[in-house]
Amino acid sequence: MTVNYTMLTDFYELTMANGYFEHGIGDREACFDMFFRSVPDGGGFAIMAGVEQMITYLQNLRFSDEDIAYLRGKGCFSEAFLDYLAHFRFACDVWAIPEGTPIFPSEPIVTVRGPILQAQFVETMILLTINHQSLIATKACRICRAAGKSVVMEFGSRRAQGYDGAVLGARASYIGGCAATANAMADRDYGIPAAGTMAHSWVMTFDSEYEAFKAYAETYPGACTLLVDTYSVLKSGMPNAIRCFKEVLAPMGYRPQGVRIDSGDIAYLSKKMREMLDRAGFPDCKIVASNALDEFIIKDLMTQGAPIDSFGVGERLITSRSEPVFGGVYKLSGIERDGVMQPKLKISENVGKITNPAFKTVWRLYDRASGRAIADVVTLFDEVIDDTKPYLIFDPEHTWKRKLVTDFTARRLPVQLFRKGEPVYRSPDIHAIRDYCAAQIETLWDEVLRFENPHIYYVDLSKKLWDIKQELLASHGE
Repeated sequence: MTVNYTMLTDFYELTMANGYFEHGIGDREACFDMFFRSVPDGGGFAIMAGVEQMITYLQNLRFSDEDIAYLRGKGCFSEAFLDYLAHFRFACDVWAIPEGTPIFPSEPIVTVRGPILQAQFVETMILLTINHQSLIATKACRICRAAGKSVVMEFGSRRAQGYDGAVLGARASYIGGCAATANAMADRDYGIPAAGTMAHSWVMTFDSEYEAFKAYAETYPGACTLLVDTYSVLKSGMPNAIRCFKEVLAPMGYRPQGVRIDSGDIAYLSKKMREMLDRAGFPDCKIVASNALDEFIIKDLMTQGAPIDSFGVGERLITSRSEPVFGGVYKLSGIERDGVMQPKLKISENVGKITNPAFKTVWRLYDRASGRAIADVVTLFDEVIDDTKPYLIFDPEHTWKRKLVTDFTARRLPVQLFRKGEPVYRSPDIHAIRDYCAAQIETLWDEVLRFENPHIYYVDLSKKLWDIKQELLASHGE
């Protein structure tokens, strides 16, 4: 069942909507952009996620009788406005960069154009939806890259910030590169493979650790992974696991799938576990590690040569604990006047908060020989970058920094989701999005992928857009 999130909005979206309506400008066409200013954790890029849920939200924008009654009770909305809301139908055009795409600060990742009353109203949910999933997908991508060839599973439901945080966080984690989730609902609803074996309570329920292992192996002989750190990993857990593999699984014709540790010095213990498993004749038995992991701990474990085949990552992934805010914003960039879209920008003492005006789009330029991304260019919507000719890019703030790009291909990144309120885009399935994300990360240079002090990827403005921005800045400075 689809939940109606129409009223999940900041109250001032409603007061502004009423004001636009009362002043007869609610149908004036406007353009808004969502963008973000910095990459979480000081990374070189972020991952776009949440577009499918944003589409669902926009498709189901309806004010119920209960919503109207609530608003009437506030005493600050006109009856004419409430009648408008009772018959509300979304009528905007919407574009977004597809899920799984690496994205960068200051470029529009969602653009909404349509009646200002509507385009303004959807701000809260667009930000909520894209901010949350992009944050978790970005964190998952960092963790999976730190793990290298080892598998990463999302184990964070019980520490997630709310029900949707758990399910949609699992979805975003999968886009970012995780191979599985512990969340059964995410598997049911999105087809993300669910994984999980036992808790310490299972082991403690039985009279002995061996009996607990034996019972589990008899129940799941083809998928037997045993948790070996309930008592002592090396003195008890591993010897009992190996005994179980030999006495229970082997006679049944099965090989063990894995052993898991959730505490202790994981680097040291995993090395000893590998030695014991190999010596016992189980070199194919995988070692799984969990317990408050993140990309930095995993990277250290890999550097120390820990023979870990897969990681279960929980709270530090599902909450992006190290930096739990994505920081996307939604700003007006244009307003119609006399049939023409007039560019608008917000000025700030903080240069980084000065917005880019006008109805825009984003292009990504790729080196033709290597296929690697060179730069993104924000242009006016109707501009086309001709990749058959050299193209000059320049830093929008330090304009003397210039580069003539040759032998490249140009790709317009945003896709249209809605035309006059009607959906015109079908989201790929989650597995296709994940594969696309992995392929797009491969187009980034190693310098952008660095965890520490990554290269700042170029996001430039076209000359036409830069000129418009300078003219507006100059006019406000008079």
